[in-house]
Amino acid sequence: MMRRATVVLLVAAALTGALGCRRPPRSGRALALGLAVFDKSPEGRQVPGQATAGFLAFDRGRWRHGTLRDPQSNVFHKLLEYCPRPGECGLLSVGGTMAALKLWRSDGTAERLWQADFGGRFSRLRDAEVADVLGDGVPTVIVGTHDQGVVALVRPGPGGYVVTELDREPNTFVHEVEAGDLDGDGVIEVYATPSQPNQFDGSVQRGSVVRYVPARHEGRRVVADLGDRHAKEILVADVDGDGRDELFVAVEAVSGGQVEIRRYEADTPPDGGRTVAVLPDRLCRCLTVGDVDGDGRREIAVALRKAGLWLLRPTGDVAWDERVVAEDSSGFEHAAVLADLDEDGRDELYVASDDQHEVRRYVWRDGAPQREVLYRYPGATSGFTWSLTAVRTSTIPASAWDR
Repeated sequence: MMRRATVVLLVAAALTGALGCRRPPRSGRALALGLAVFDKSPEGRQVPGQATAGFLAFDRGRWRHGTLRDPQSNVFHKLLEYCPRPGECGLLSVGGTMAALKLWRSDGTAERLWQADFGGRFSRLRDAEVADVLGDGVPTVIVGTHDQGVVALVRPGPGGYVVTELDREPNTFVHEVEAGDLDGDGVIEVYATPSQPNQFDGSVQRGSVVRYVPARHEGRRVVADLGDRHAKEILVADVDGDGRDELFVAVEAVSGGQVEIRRYEADTPPDGGRTVAVLPDRLCRCLTVGDVDGDGRREIAVALRKAGLWLLRPTGDVAWDERVVAEDSSGFEHAAVLADLDEDGRDELYVASDDQHEVRRYVWRDGAPQREVLYRYPGATSGFTWSLTAVRTSTIPASAWDR
């Protein structure tokens, strides 16, 4: 995990900006990192700092770095590009405590779309996705929360934003939400991962994957029954290219077990997911899909907590082809994303290698991944990366960029 250099970097960035003009990068897209940063209390204990976003964009022959902070919250779990109305785009931040959903403009101002106290031990917005879930052309934010298991829709309406709760379950963590169309009927479904509160000792933490169809007013339905296990990460995407999405579930292990990646189609029974890979770790919080070699066929990159980066290729058989991308990359969340930032028709794999204090890129050349370090955290840091996403640089406040 990162240690204390994040705080140093933030201070340095603030001083740099104060001494001169900050110009946005010329490149069209950038990486956005949702970060948790810790400070030291007067008693010497680690305490959460301000919610922090990091940015990386290739500009004039180098990778430029930027930061954005929100003193009203203590973590950004995710950052997304969001255009609630035509011609109106910004950077959407998903906050921890306080549980706030904000839309940041290029001039540095922020609009609070939603803030909530769910009534549990704490209120935290854990994940979000954007999709036209009602089929009316309105981009809707789907939000999953801790610790009252709220799944909600946030969308622009008359005079502001309208919030609709799809579900609520006490003492429940929703780690991940996804949107897609598994049955191919053109109606978007919402998927979520409710589970019992976190256990980090390898003991039982029961969970499932559930589905909602808001456009049809269909409530919770279990689509993956995981028994004594659970998932903190799911992926909904058309990986096999048949025109319909599939659901992939990273089933975490209890003590002594291994991570399983299971595949579900629209008609798969909840206890019938097909295991396409078994990987040598207990925890997995990141699945990302793309085409690394430009052959028109998509792959899934898996970032395990301790056992490195893996690439899964569909084979048509029960077990997919498994390849190690890097053994020396790890982290608590081990956030990663496949994205074509250099616009060459092939996706690159971007990874927050927090244990190694680096942000890396892997580019496939002649069939093999080649590593490049985009950013190295100098010295000791305290914190970790929750998420990596690709956004347009025009959605990032100009004041966020270092000189």
